[in-house]
Amino acid sequence: MKKQILSLAIVSTLSLGSLLSPLTVDQVTAASISEMQKQKKELEQKRSGITSEINEKDSKIGELQNEQQVLNDQIKKLDFAVNDAEQKIQAKNEEIAQTTGEIEQLKVEIAELVKRIEQRNELLKDKARSLQENGGTVNYMDVLLGAQSFSDFIDRVSAVTTIVQADKGILEQHAKDKAELETKQQEVETKLNNLQVMKKDLEALTVTLNAQIEEKNKLMSTLKHEEEQMHAAKLDLAETADVLAAQEAAMAQAIQLAQKREAERQAELERQRKAAAEAAAAQKSSGGSSTPAPAPAVSAPASSGGMIIMPASGRITSGLGSRWGSYHAGIDIANKAANVPVYSAADGVVIRSYYSSSYGNVIFVAHSINGQTWTTVYAHLSSRLAGNGAVVSRGQQIGVMGNTGQSYGQHLHFELHKGSWNASKSNAVNPAAYW
Repeated sequence: MKKQILSLAIVSTLSLGSLLSPLTVDQVTAASISEMQKQKKELEQKRSGITSEINEKDSKIGELQNEQQVLNDQIKKLDFAVNDAEQKIQAKNEEIAQTTGEIEQLKVEIAELVKRIEQRNELLKDKARSLQENGGTVNYMDVLLGAQSFSDFIDRVSAVTTIVQADKGILEQHAKDKAELETKQQEVETKLNNLQVMKKDLEALTVTLNAQIEEKNKLMSTLKHEEEQMHAAKLDLAETADVLAAQEAAMAQAIQLAQKREAERQAELERQRKAAAEAAAAQKSSGGSSTPAPAPAVSAPASSGGMIIMPASGRITSGLGSRWGSYHAGIDIANKAANVPVYSAADGVVIRSYYSSSYGNVIFVAHSINGQTWTTVYAHLSSRLAGNGAVVSRGQQIGVMGNTGQSYGQHLHFELHKGSWNASKSNAVNPAAYW
């Protein structure tokens, strides 16, 4: 009977110590540590793949930059060609202006020629009328024979010669002026026409060159846009790689903490076993009293409710699932009050605490709960109160609700991932099912 009581005391002591020990809240077995190491290796592989993608993006960016350089050289040549054409057009415009001035001067000269020609025409018409009125052709022999003296004859011969020569000169000058008029008019028209044709050709060349430049600029714009997209994709990949690298570090720290907790648990179990053995020995030496040794005074853990707690107070405005044509990988908790605290949903290690272009101020936390690794994300915070690598406890304030990043109104975007976080959010689960 005493042996049975002693055995019962030992079993009770061990069982009660195990139940009341705070280490039983999140006991990590060797199997869970092995699982975390497996996930860490998967994270390393994912990060290696992302590094390859980043290198590929860098290579593509280099190709796009080379193409842009070639286009820049072509555009530079076209710019020079357009500038040369514009200078030639300017020169032709100046020549046209000069030729136009020459035309105006020629118009004055032509007007003088026309005037002289008209005057001669009138003179010839008068002479023709005079001849018609006097009965036809003038008889110069009658003029000569009608001389009264020898000196009068000489005077008459001289006068007749002068008249004949004058008539001949008038006719010759008349013909010459007409020919000069026609020549000048033809020269001016030809020169002006040639200049206008050259100017038109240069203008057409300028239009063609400008069209080529516009086409090159459009292609350049496309290449720059592609390069910007590549840079953005590279930044996204770099951000993802940083998160994955941080997850590796946090997971390694979580593994160390798990191993430490396991060692402490084993040490406590060994201490309790020794205490029970000592108590049993003392019981035996005292004559086998039926009163069991008192259990160590350990306060019981507070009731946890669900696996995680709701990280902030407020109204859930959006859940997990499709939203606005895309996948919403978490839930939104809105609260208009000032300085709304955000709490860690469970014990864990901060993977990364930083500002993201999409998440705004965000904190990633790695957890190990009942042998399973989890990742929580707290986004759009106005401020962050936990830094990279910090060990946080369930219910500890880690930030303040805000409206940073791609956010519309103050709220907390909260994600829960079973396992590690990844860019595709393929591990996301509904947090509301776990609190």
